[in-house]
Amino acid sequence: MEPVVIIGCGDVGLRAARQLMAQGRDVLAVVRSTERVQKLEAEGIPVHQADLDIPAQAATIPVAGRPVIYLAQPPDPGISDPRIVVFLAVCATQPPARMVYVSTTGVYGDQRGAEVTEQTPTAPQTDRARRRMDAENQLRAFMTEQDTPVVILRVPGIYGPGRMPLERIRKRTPVICPEQAPPGNRIHAEDLASLCIAALDRGAAGDIFNVGDGQHASMTDFIYTVADLAGLPRPPCVPLAEADQHISPAMMSFIRESRIIKAEKGLEVLGVQLRYPDIESGIRDALREEDRG
Repeated sequence: MEPVVIIGCGDVGLRAARQLMAQGRDVLAVVRSTERVQKLEAEGIPVHQADLDIPAQAATIPVAGRPVIYLAQPPDPGISDPRIVVFLAVCATQPPARMVYVSTTGVYGDQRGAEVTEQTPTAPQTDRARRRMDAENQLRAFMTEQDTPVVILRVPGIYGPGRMPLERIRKRTPVICPEQAPPGNRIHAEDLASLCIAALDRGAAGDIFNVGDGQHASMTDFIYTVADLAGLPRPPCVPLAEADQHISPAMMSFIRESRIIKAEKGLEVLGVQLRYPDIESGIRDALREEDRG
């Protein structure tokens, strides 16, 4: 069996690589930094070093006939993704067996707290989401032209070890008061890795799946739960109307786009049972793993 090529093998990619290797499968992690190469090699994971911003390096990535999980983020700024352009040019000359692309639920834009399914029309409102929409469109065109199956996962906020808002809590950065905080959506990094593998193995060409734990806790509820379980004081809260004075523009861009992501379709079709279907269990494990260092 050909190795699974993981493009942009950061935290989620590393977790996917570990899961695949535990199943007895071969992997090849593609990263650009020497520091990342050393970390992955220390875990016994085969690595190919290449930078998608440099076409000559990207051309060395061996993808022909291999399954691919694509996790590389588009670069700032702009509303398009030049990295996916470079990668798909490589794939055009050596087509992979199939691809899973990790996108964002941000492509739905602000739905004013309404439920969102895979059939909800996309309406990206930030450049960050527009870059992902551009990548999705390029992948769909590539799938049609090259007859390479592509599955898209639309992912909300990712949490887990190394992704916890502990520093923010310690700094007492305010949150929006609970009664005004809009619903949120998130997925534990370990569960996202499992879904990537399931999509690679069981997703059909052209499938799009929303991803999420189904709990829809607000950002405030999430931060309060982290604080409680970490034994830290809860940060102060401010009314939504004053939030811009205390919360970063990047964080506010997430908060302003209110929606409830329905993710049951992917779990059912892909046959995945989440390890962390609620934030409390996920946060507890994440804090324990961070404590272990």
